Amino acid sequence: MQVRAVLFDYSGTLFRLEEDDSWFAGMTVEEREVDGHVQAELMRRLTAPTGRSVEMTPQAYEAWVNRDLAPHLHREAYLHVLRRSGMPDEHAVTLYERVIDPMSWTAYPDTAEVLKSLHRQGIKTAVVSNIAFDVRPAFEAIGAADHVDDFVLSFEVGAVKPSAAIFQTALTRLGAMPEYTVMVGDSEEADGGARALGCGFLLVDPLPTAERPHGLRSALTGYGVDLDKQ
Repeated sequence: MQVRAVLFDYSGTLFRLEEDDSWFAGMTVEEREVDGHVQAELMRRLTAPTGRSVEMTPQAYEAWVNRDLAPHLHREAYLHVLRRSGMPDEHAVTLYERVIDPMSWTAYPDTAEVLKSLHRQGIKTAVVSNIAFDVRPAFEAIGAADHVDDFVLSFEVGAVKPSAAIFQTALTRLGAMPEYTVMVGDSEEADGGARALGCGFLLVDPLPTAERPHGLRSALTGYGVDLDKQ
């Protein structure tokens, strides 16, 4: 199959939220200083694409289910998670602000080069993400914004993965046919929803960026996309 368009997830696929110890300086969880283990668990709760990790009231659950459709629901949902995880309110707010800052996110080592290669070949690309903040500045920071044809962000289009609606929006905007399109993401459940429309799907592992230097390149090359083609 000749690939003419590639859809990419954002978190765990093109970029990863990787905490710095300084983020947690002076912070506590259940009145204890945040150590490495607690840091890792908090970051998991803040970035897991599906599921929920704390108990929720009906109101909190409603915000959680719809968190990627509106910034105010996203804030409400994740502050609830942090508070229920034992973090004082002022620390929860500080950490949440880090999460929604695009400059806090680290690009995978091959993100920029893969997007540049696809753009050079005329293969259309879109970032299709369940998210409630604008990620475009993260791409601008690595010089890749001009190599992405469109950003299909859930809070802007009113649909979330795995709903076919968000993938269809991406296909329509790119003028792409599903049989010539592949979705690349780290969630079988969310990103794999593209297969319902007839798109291909490539699963990547959301490893720390230093541990996955060529994940995007390897996945696409294995699917038949020649990223070295001029």
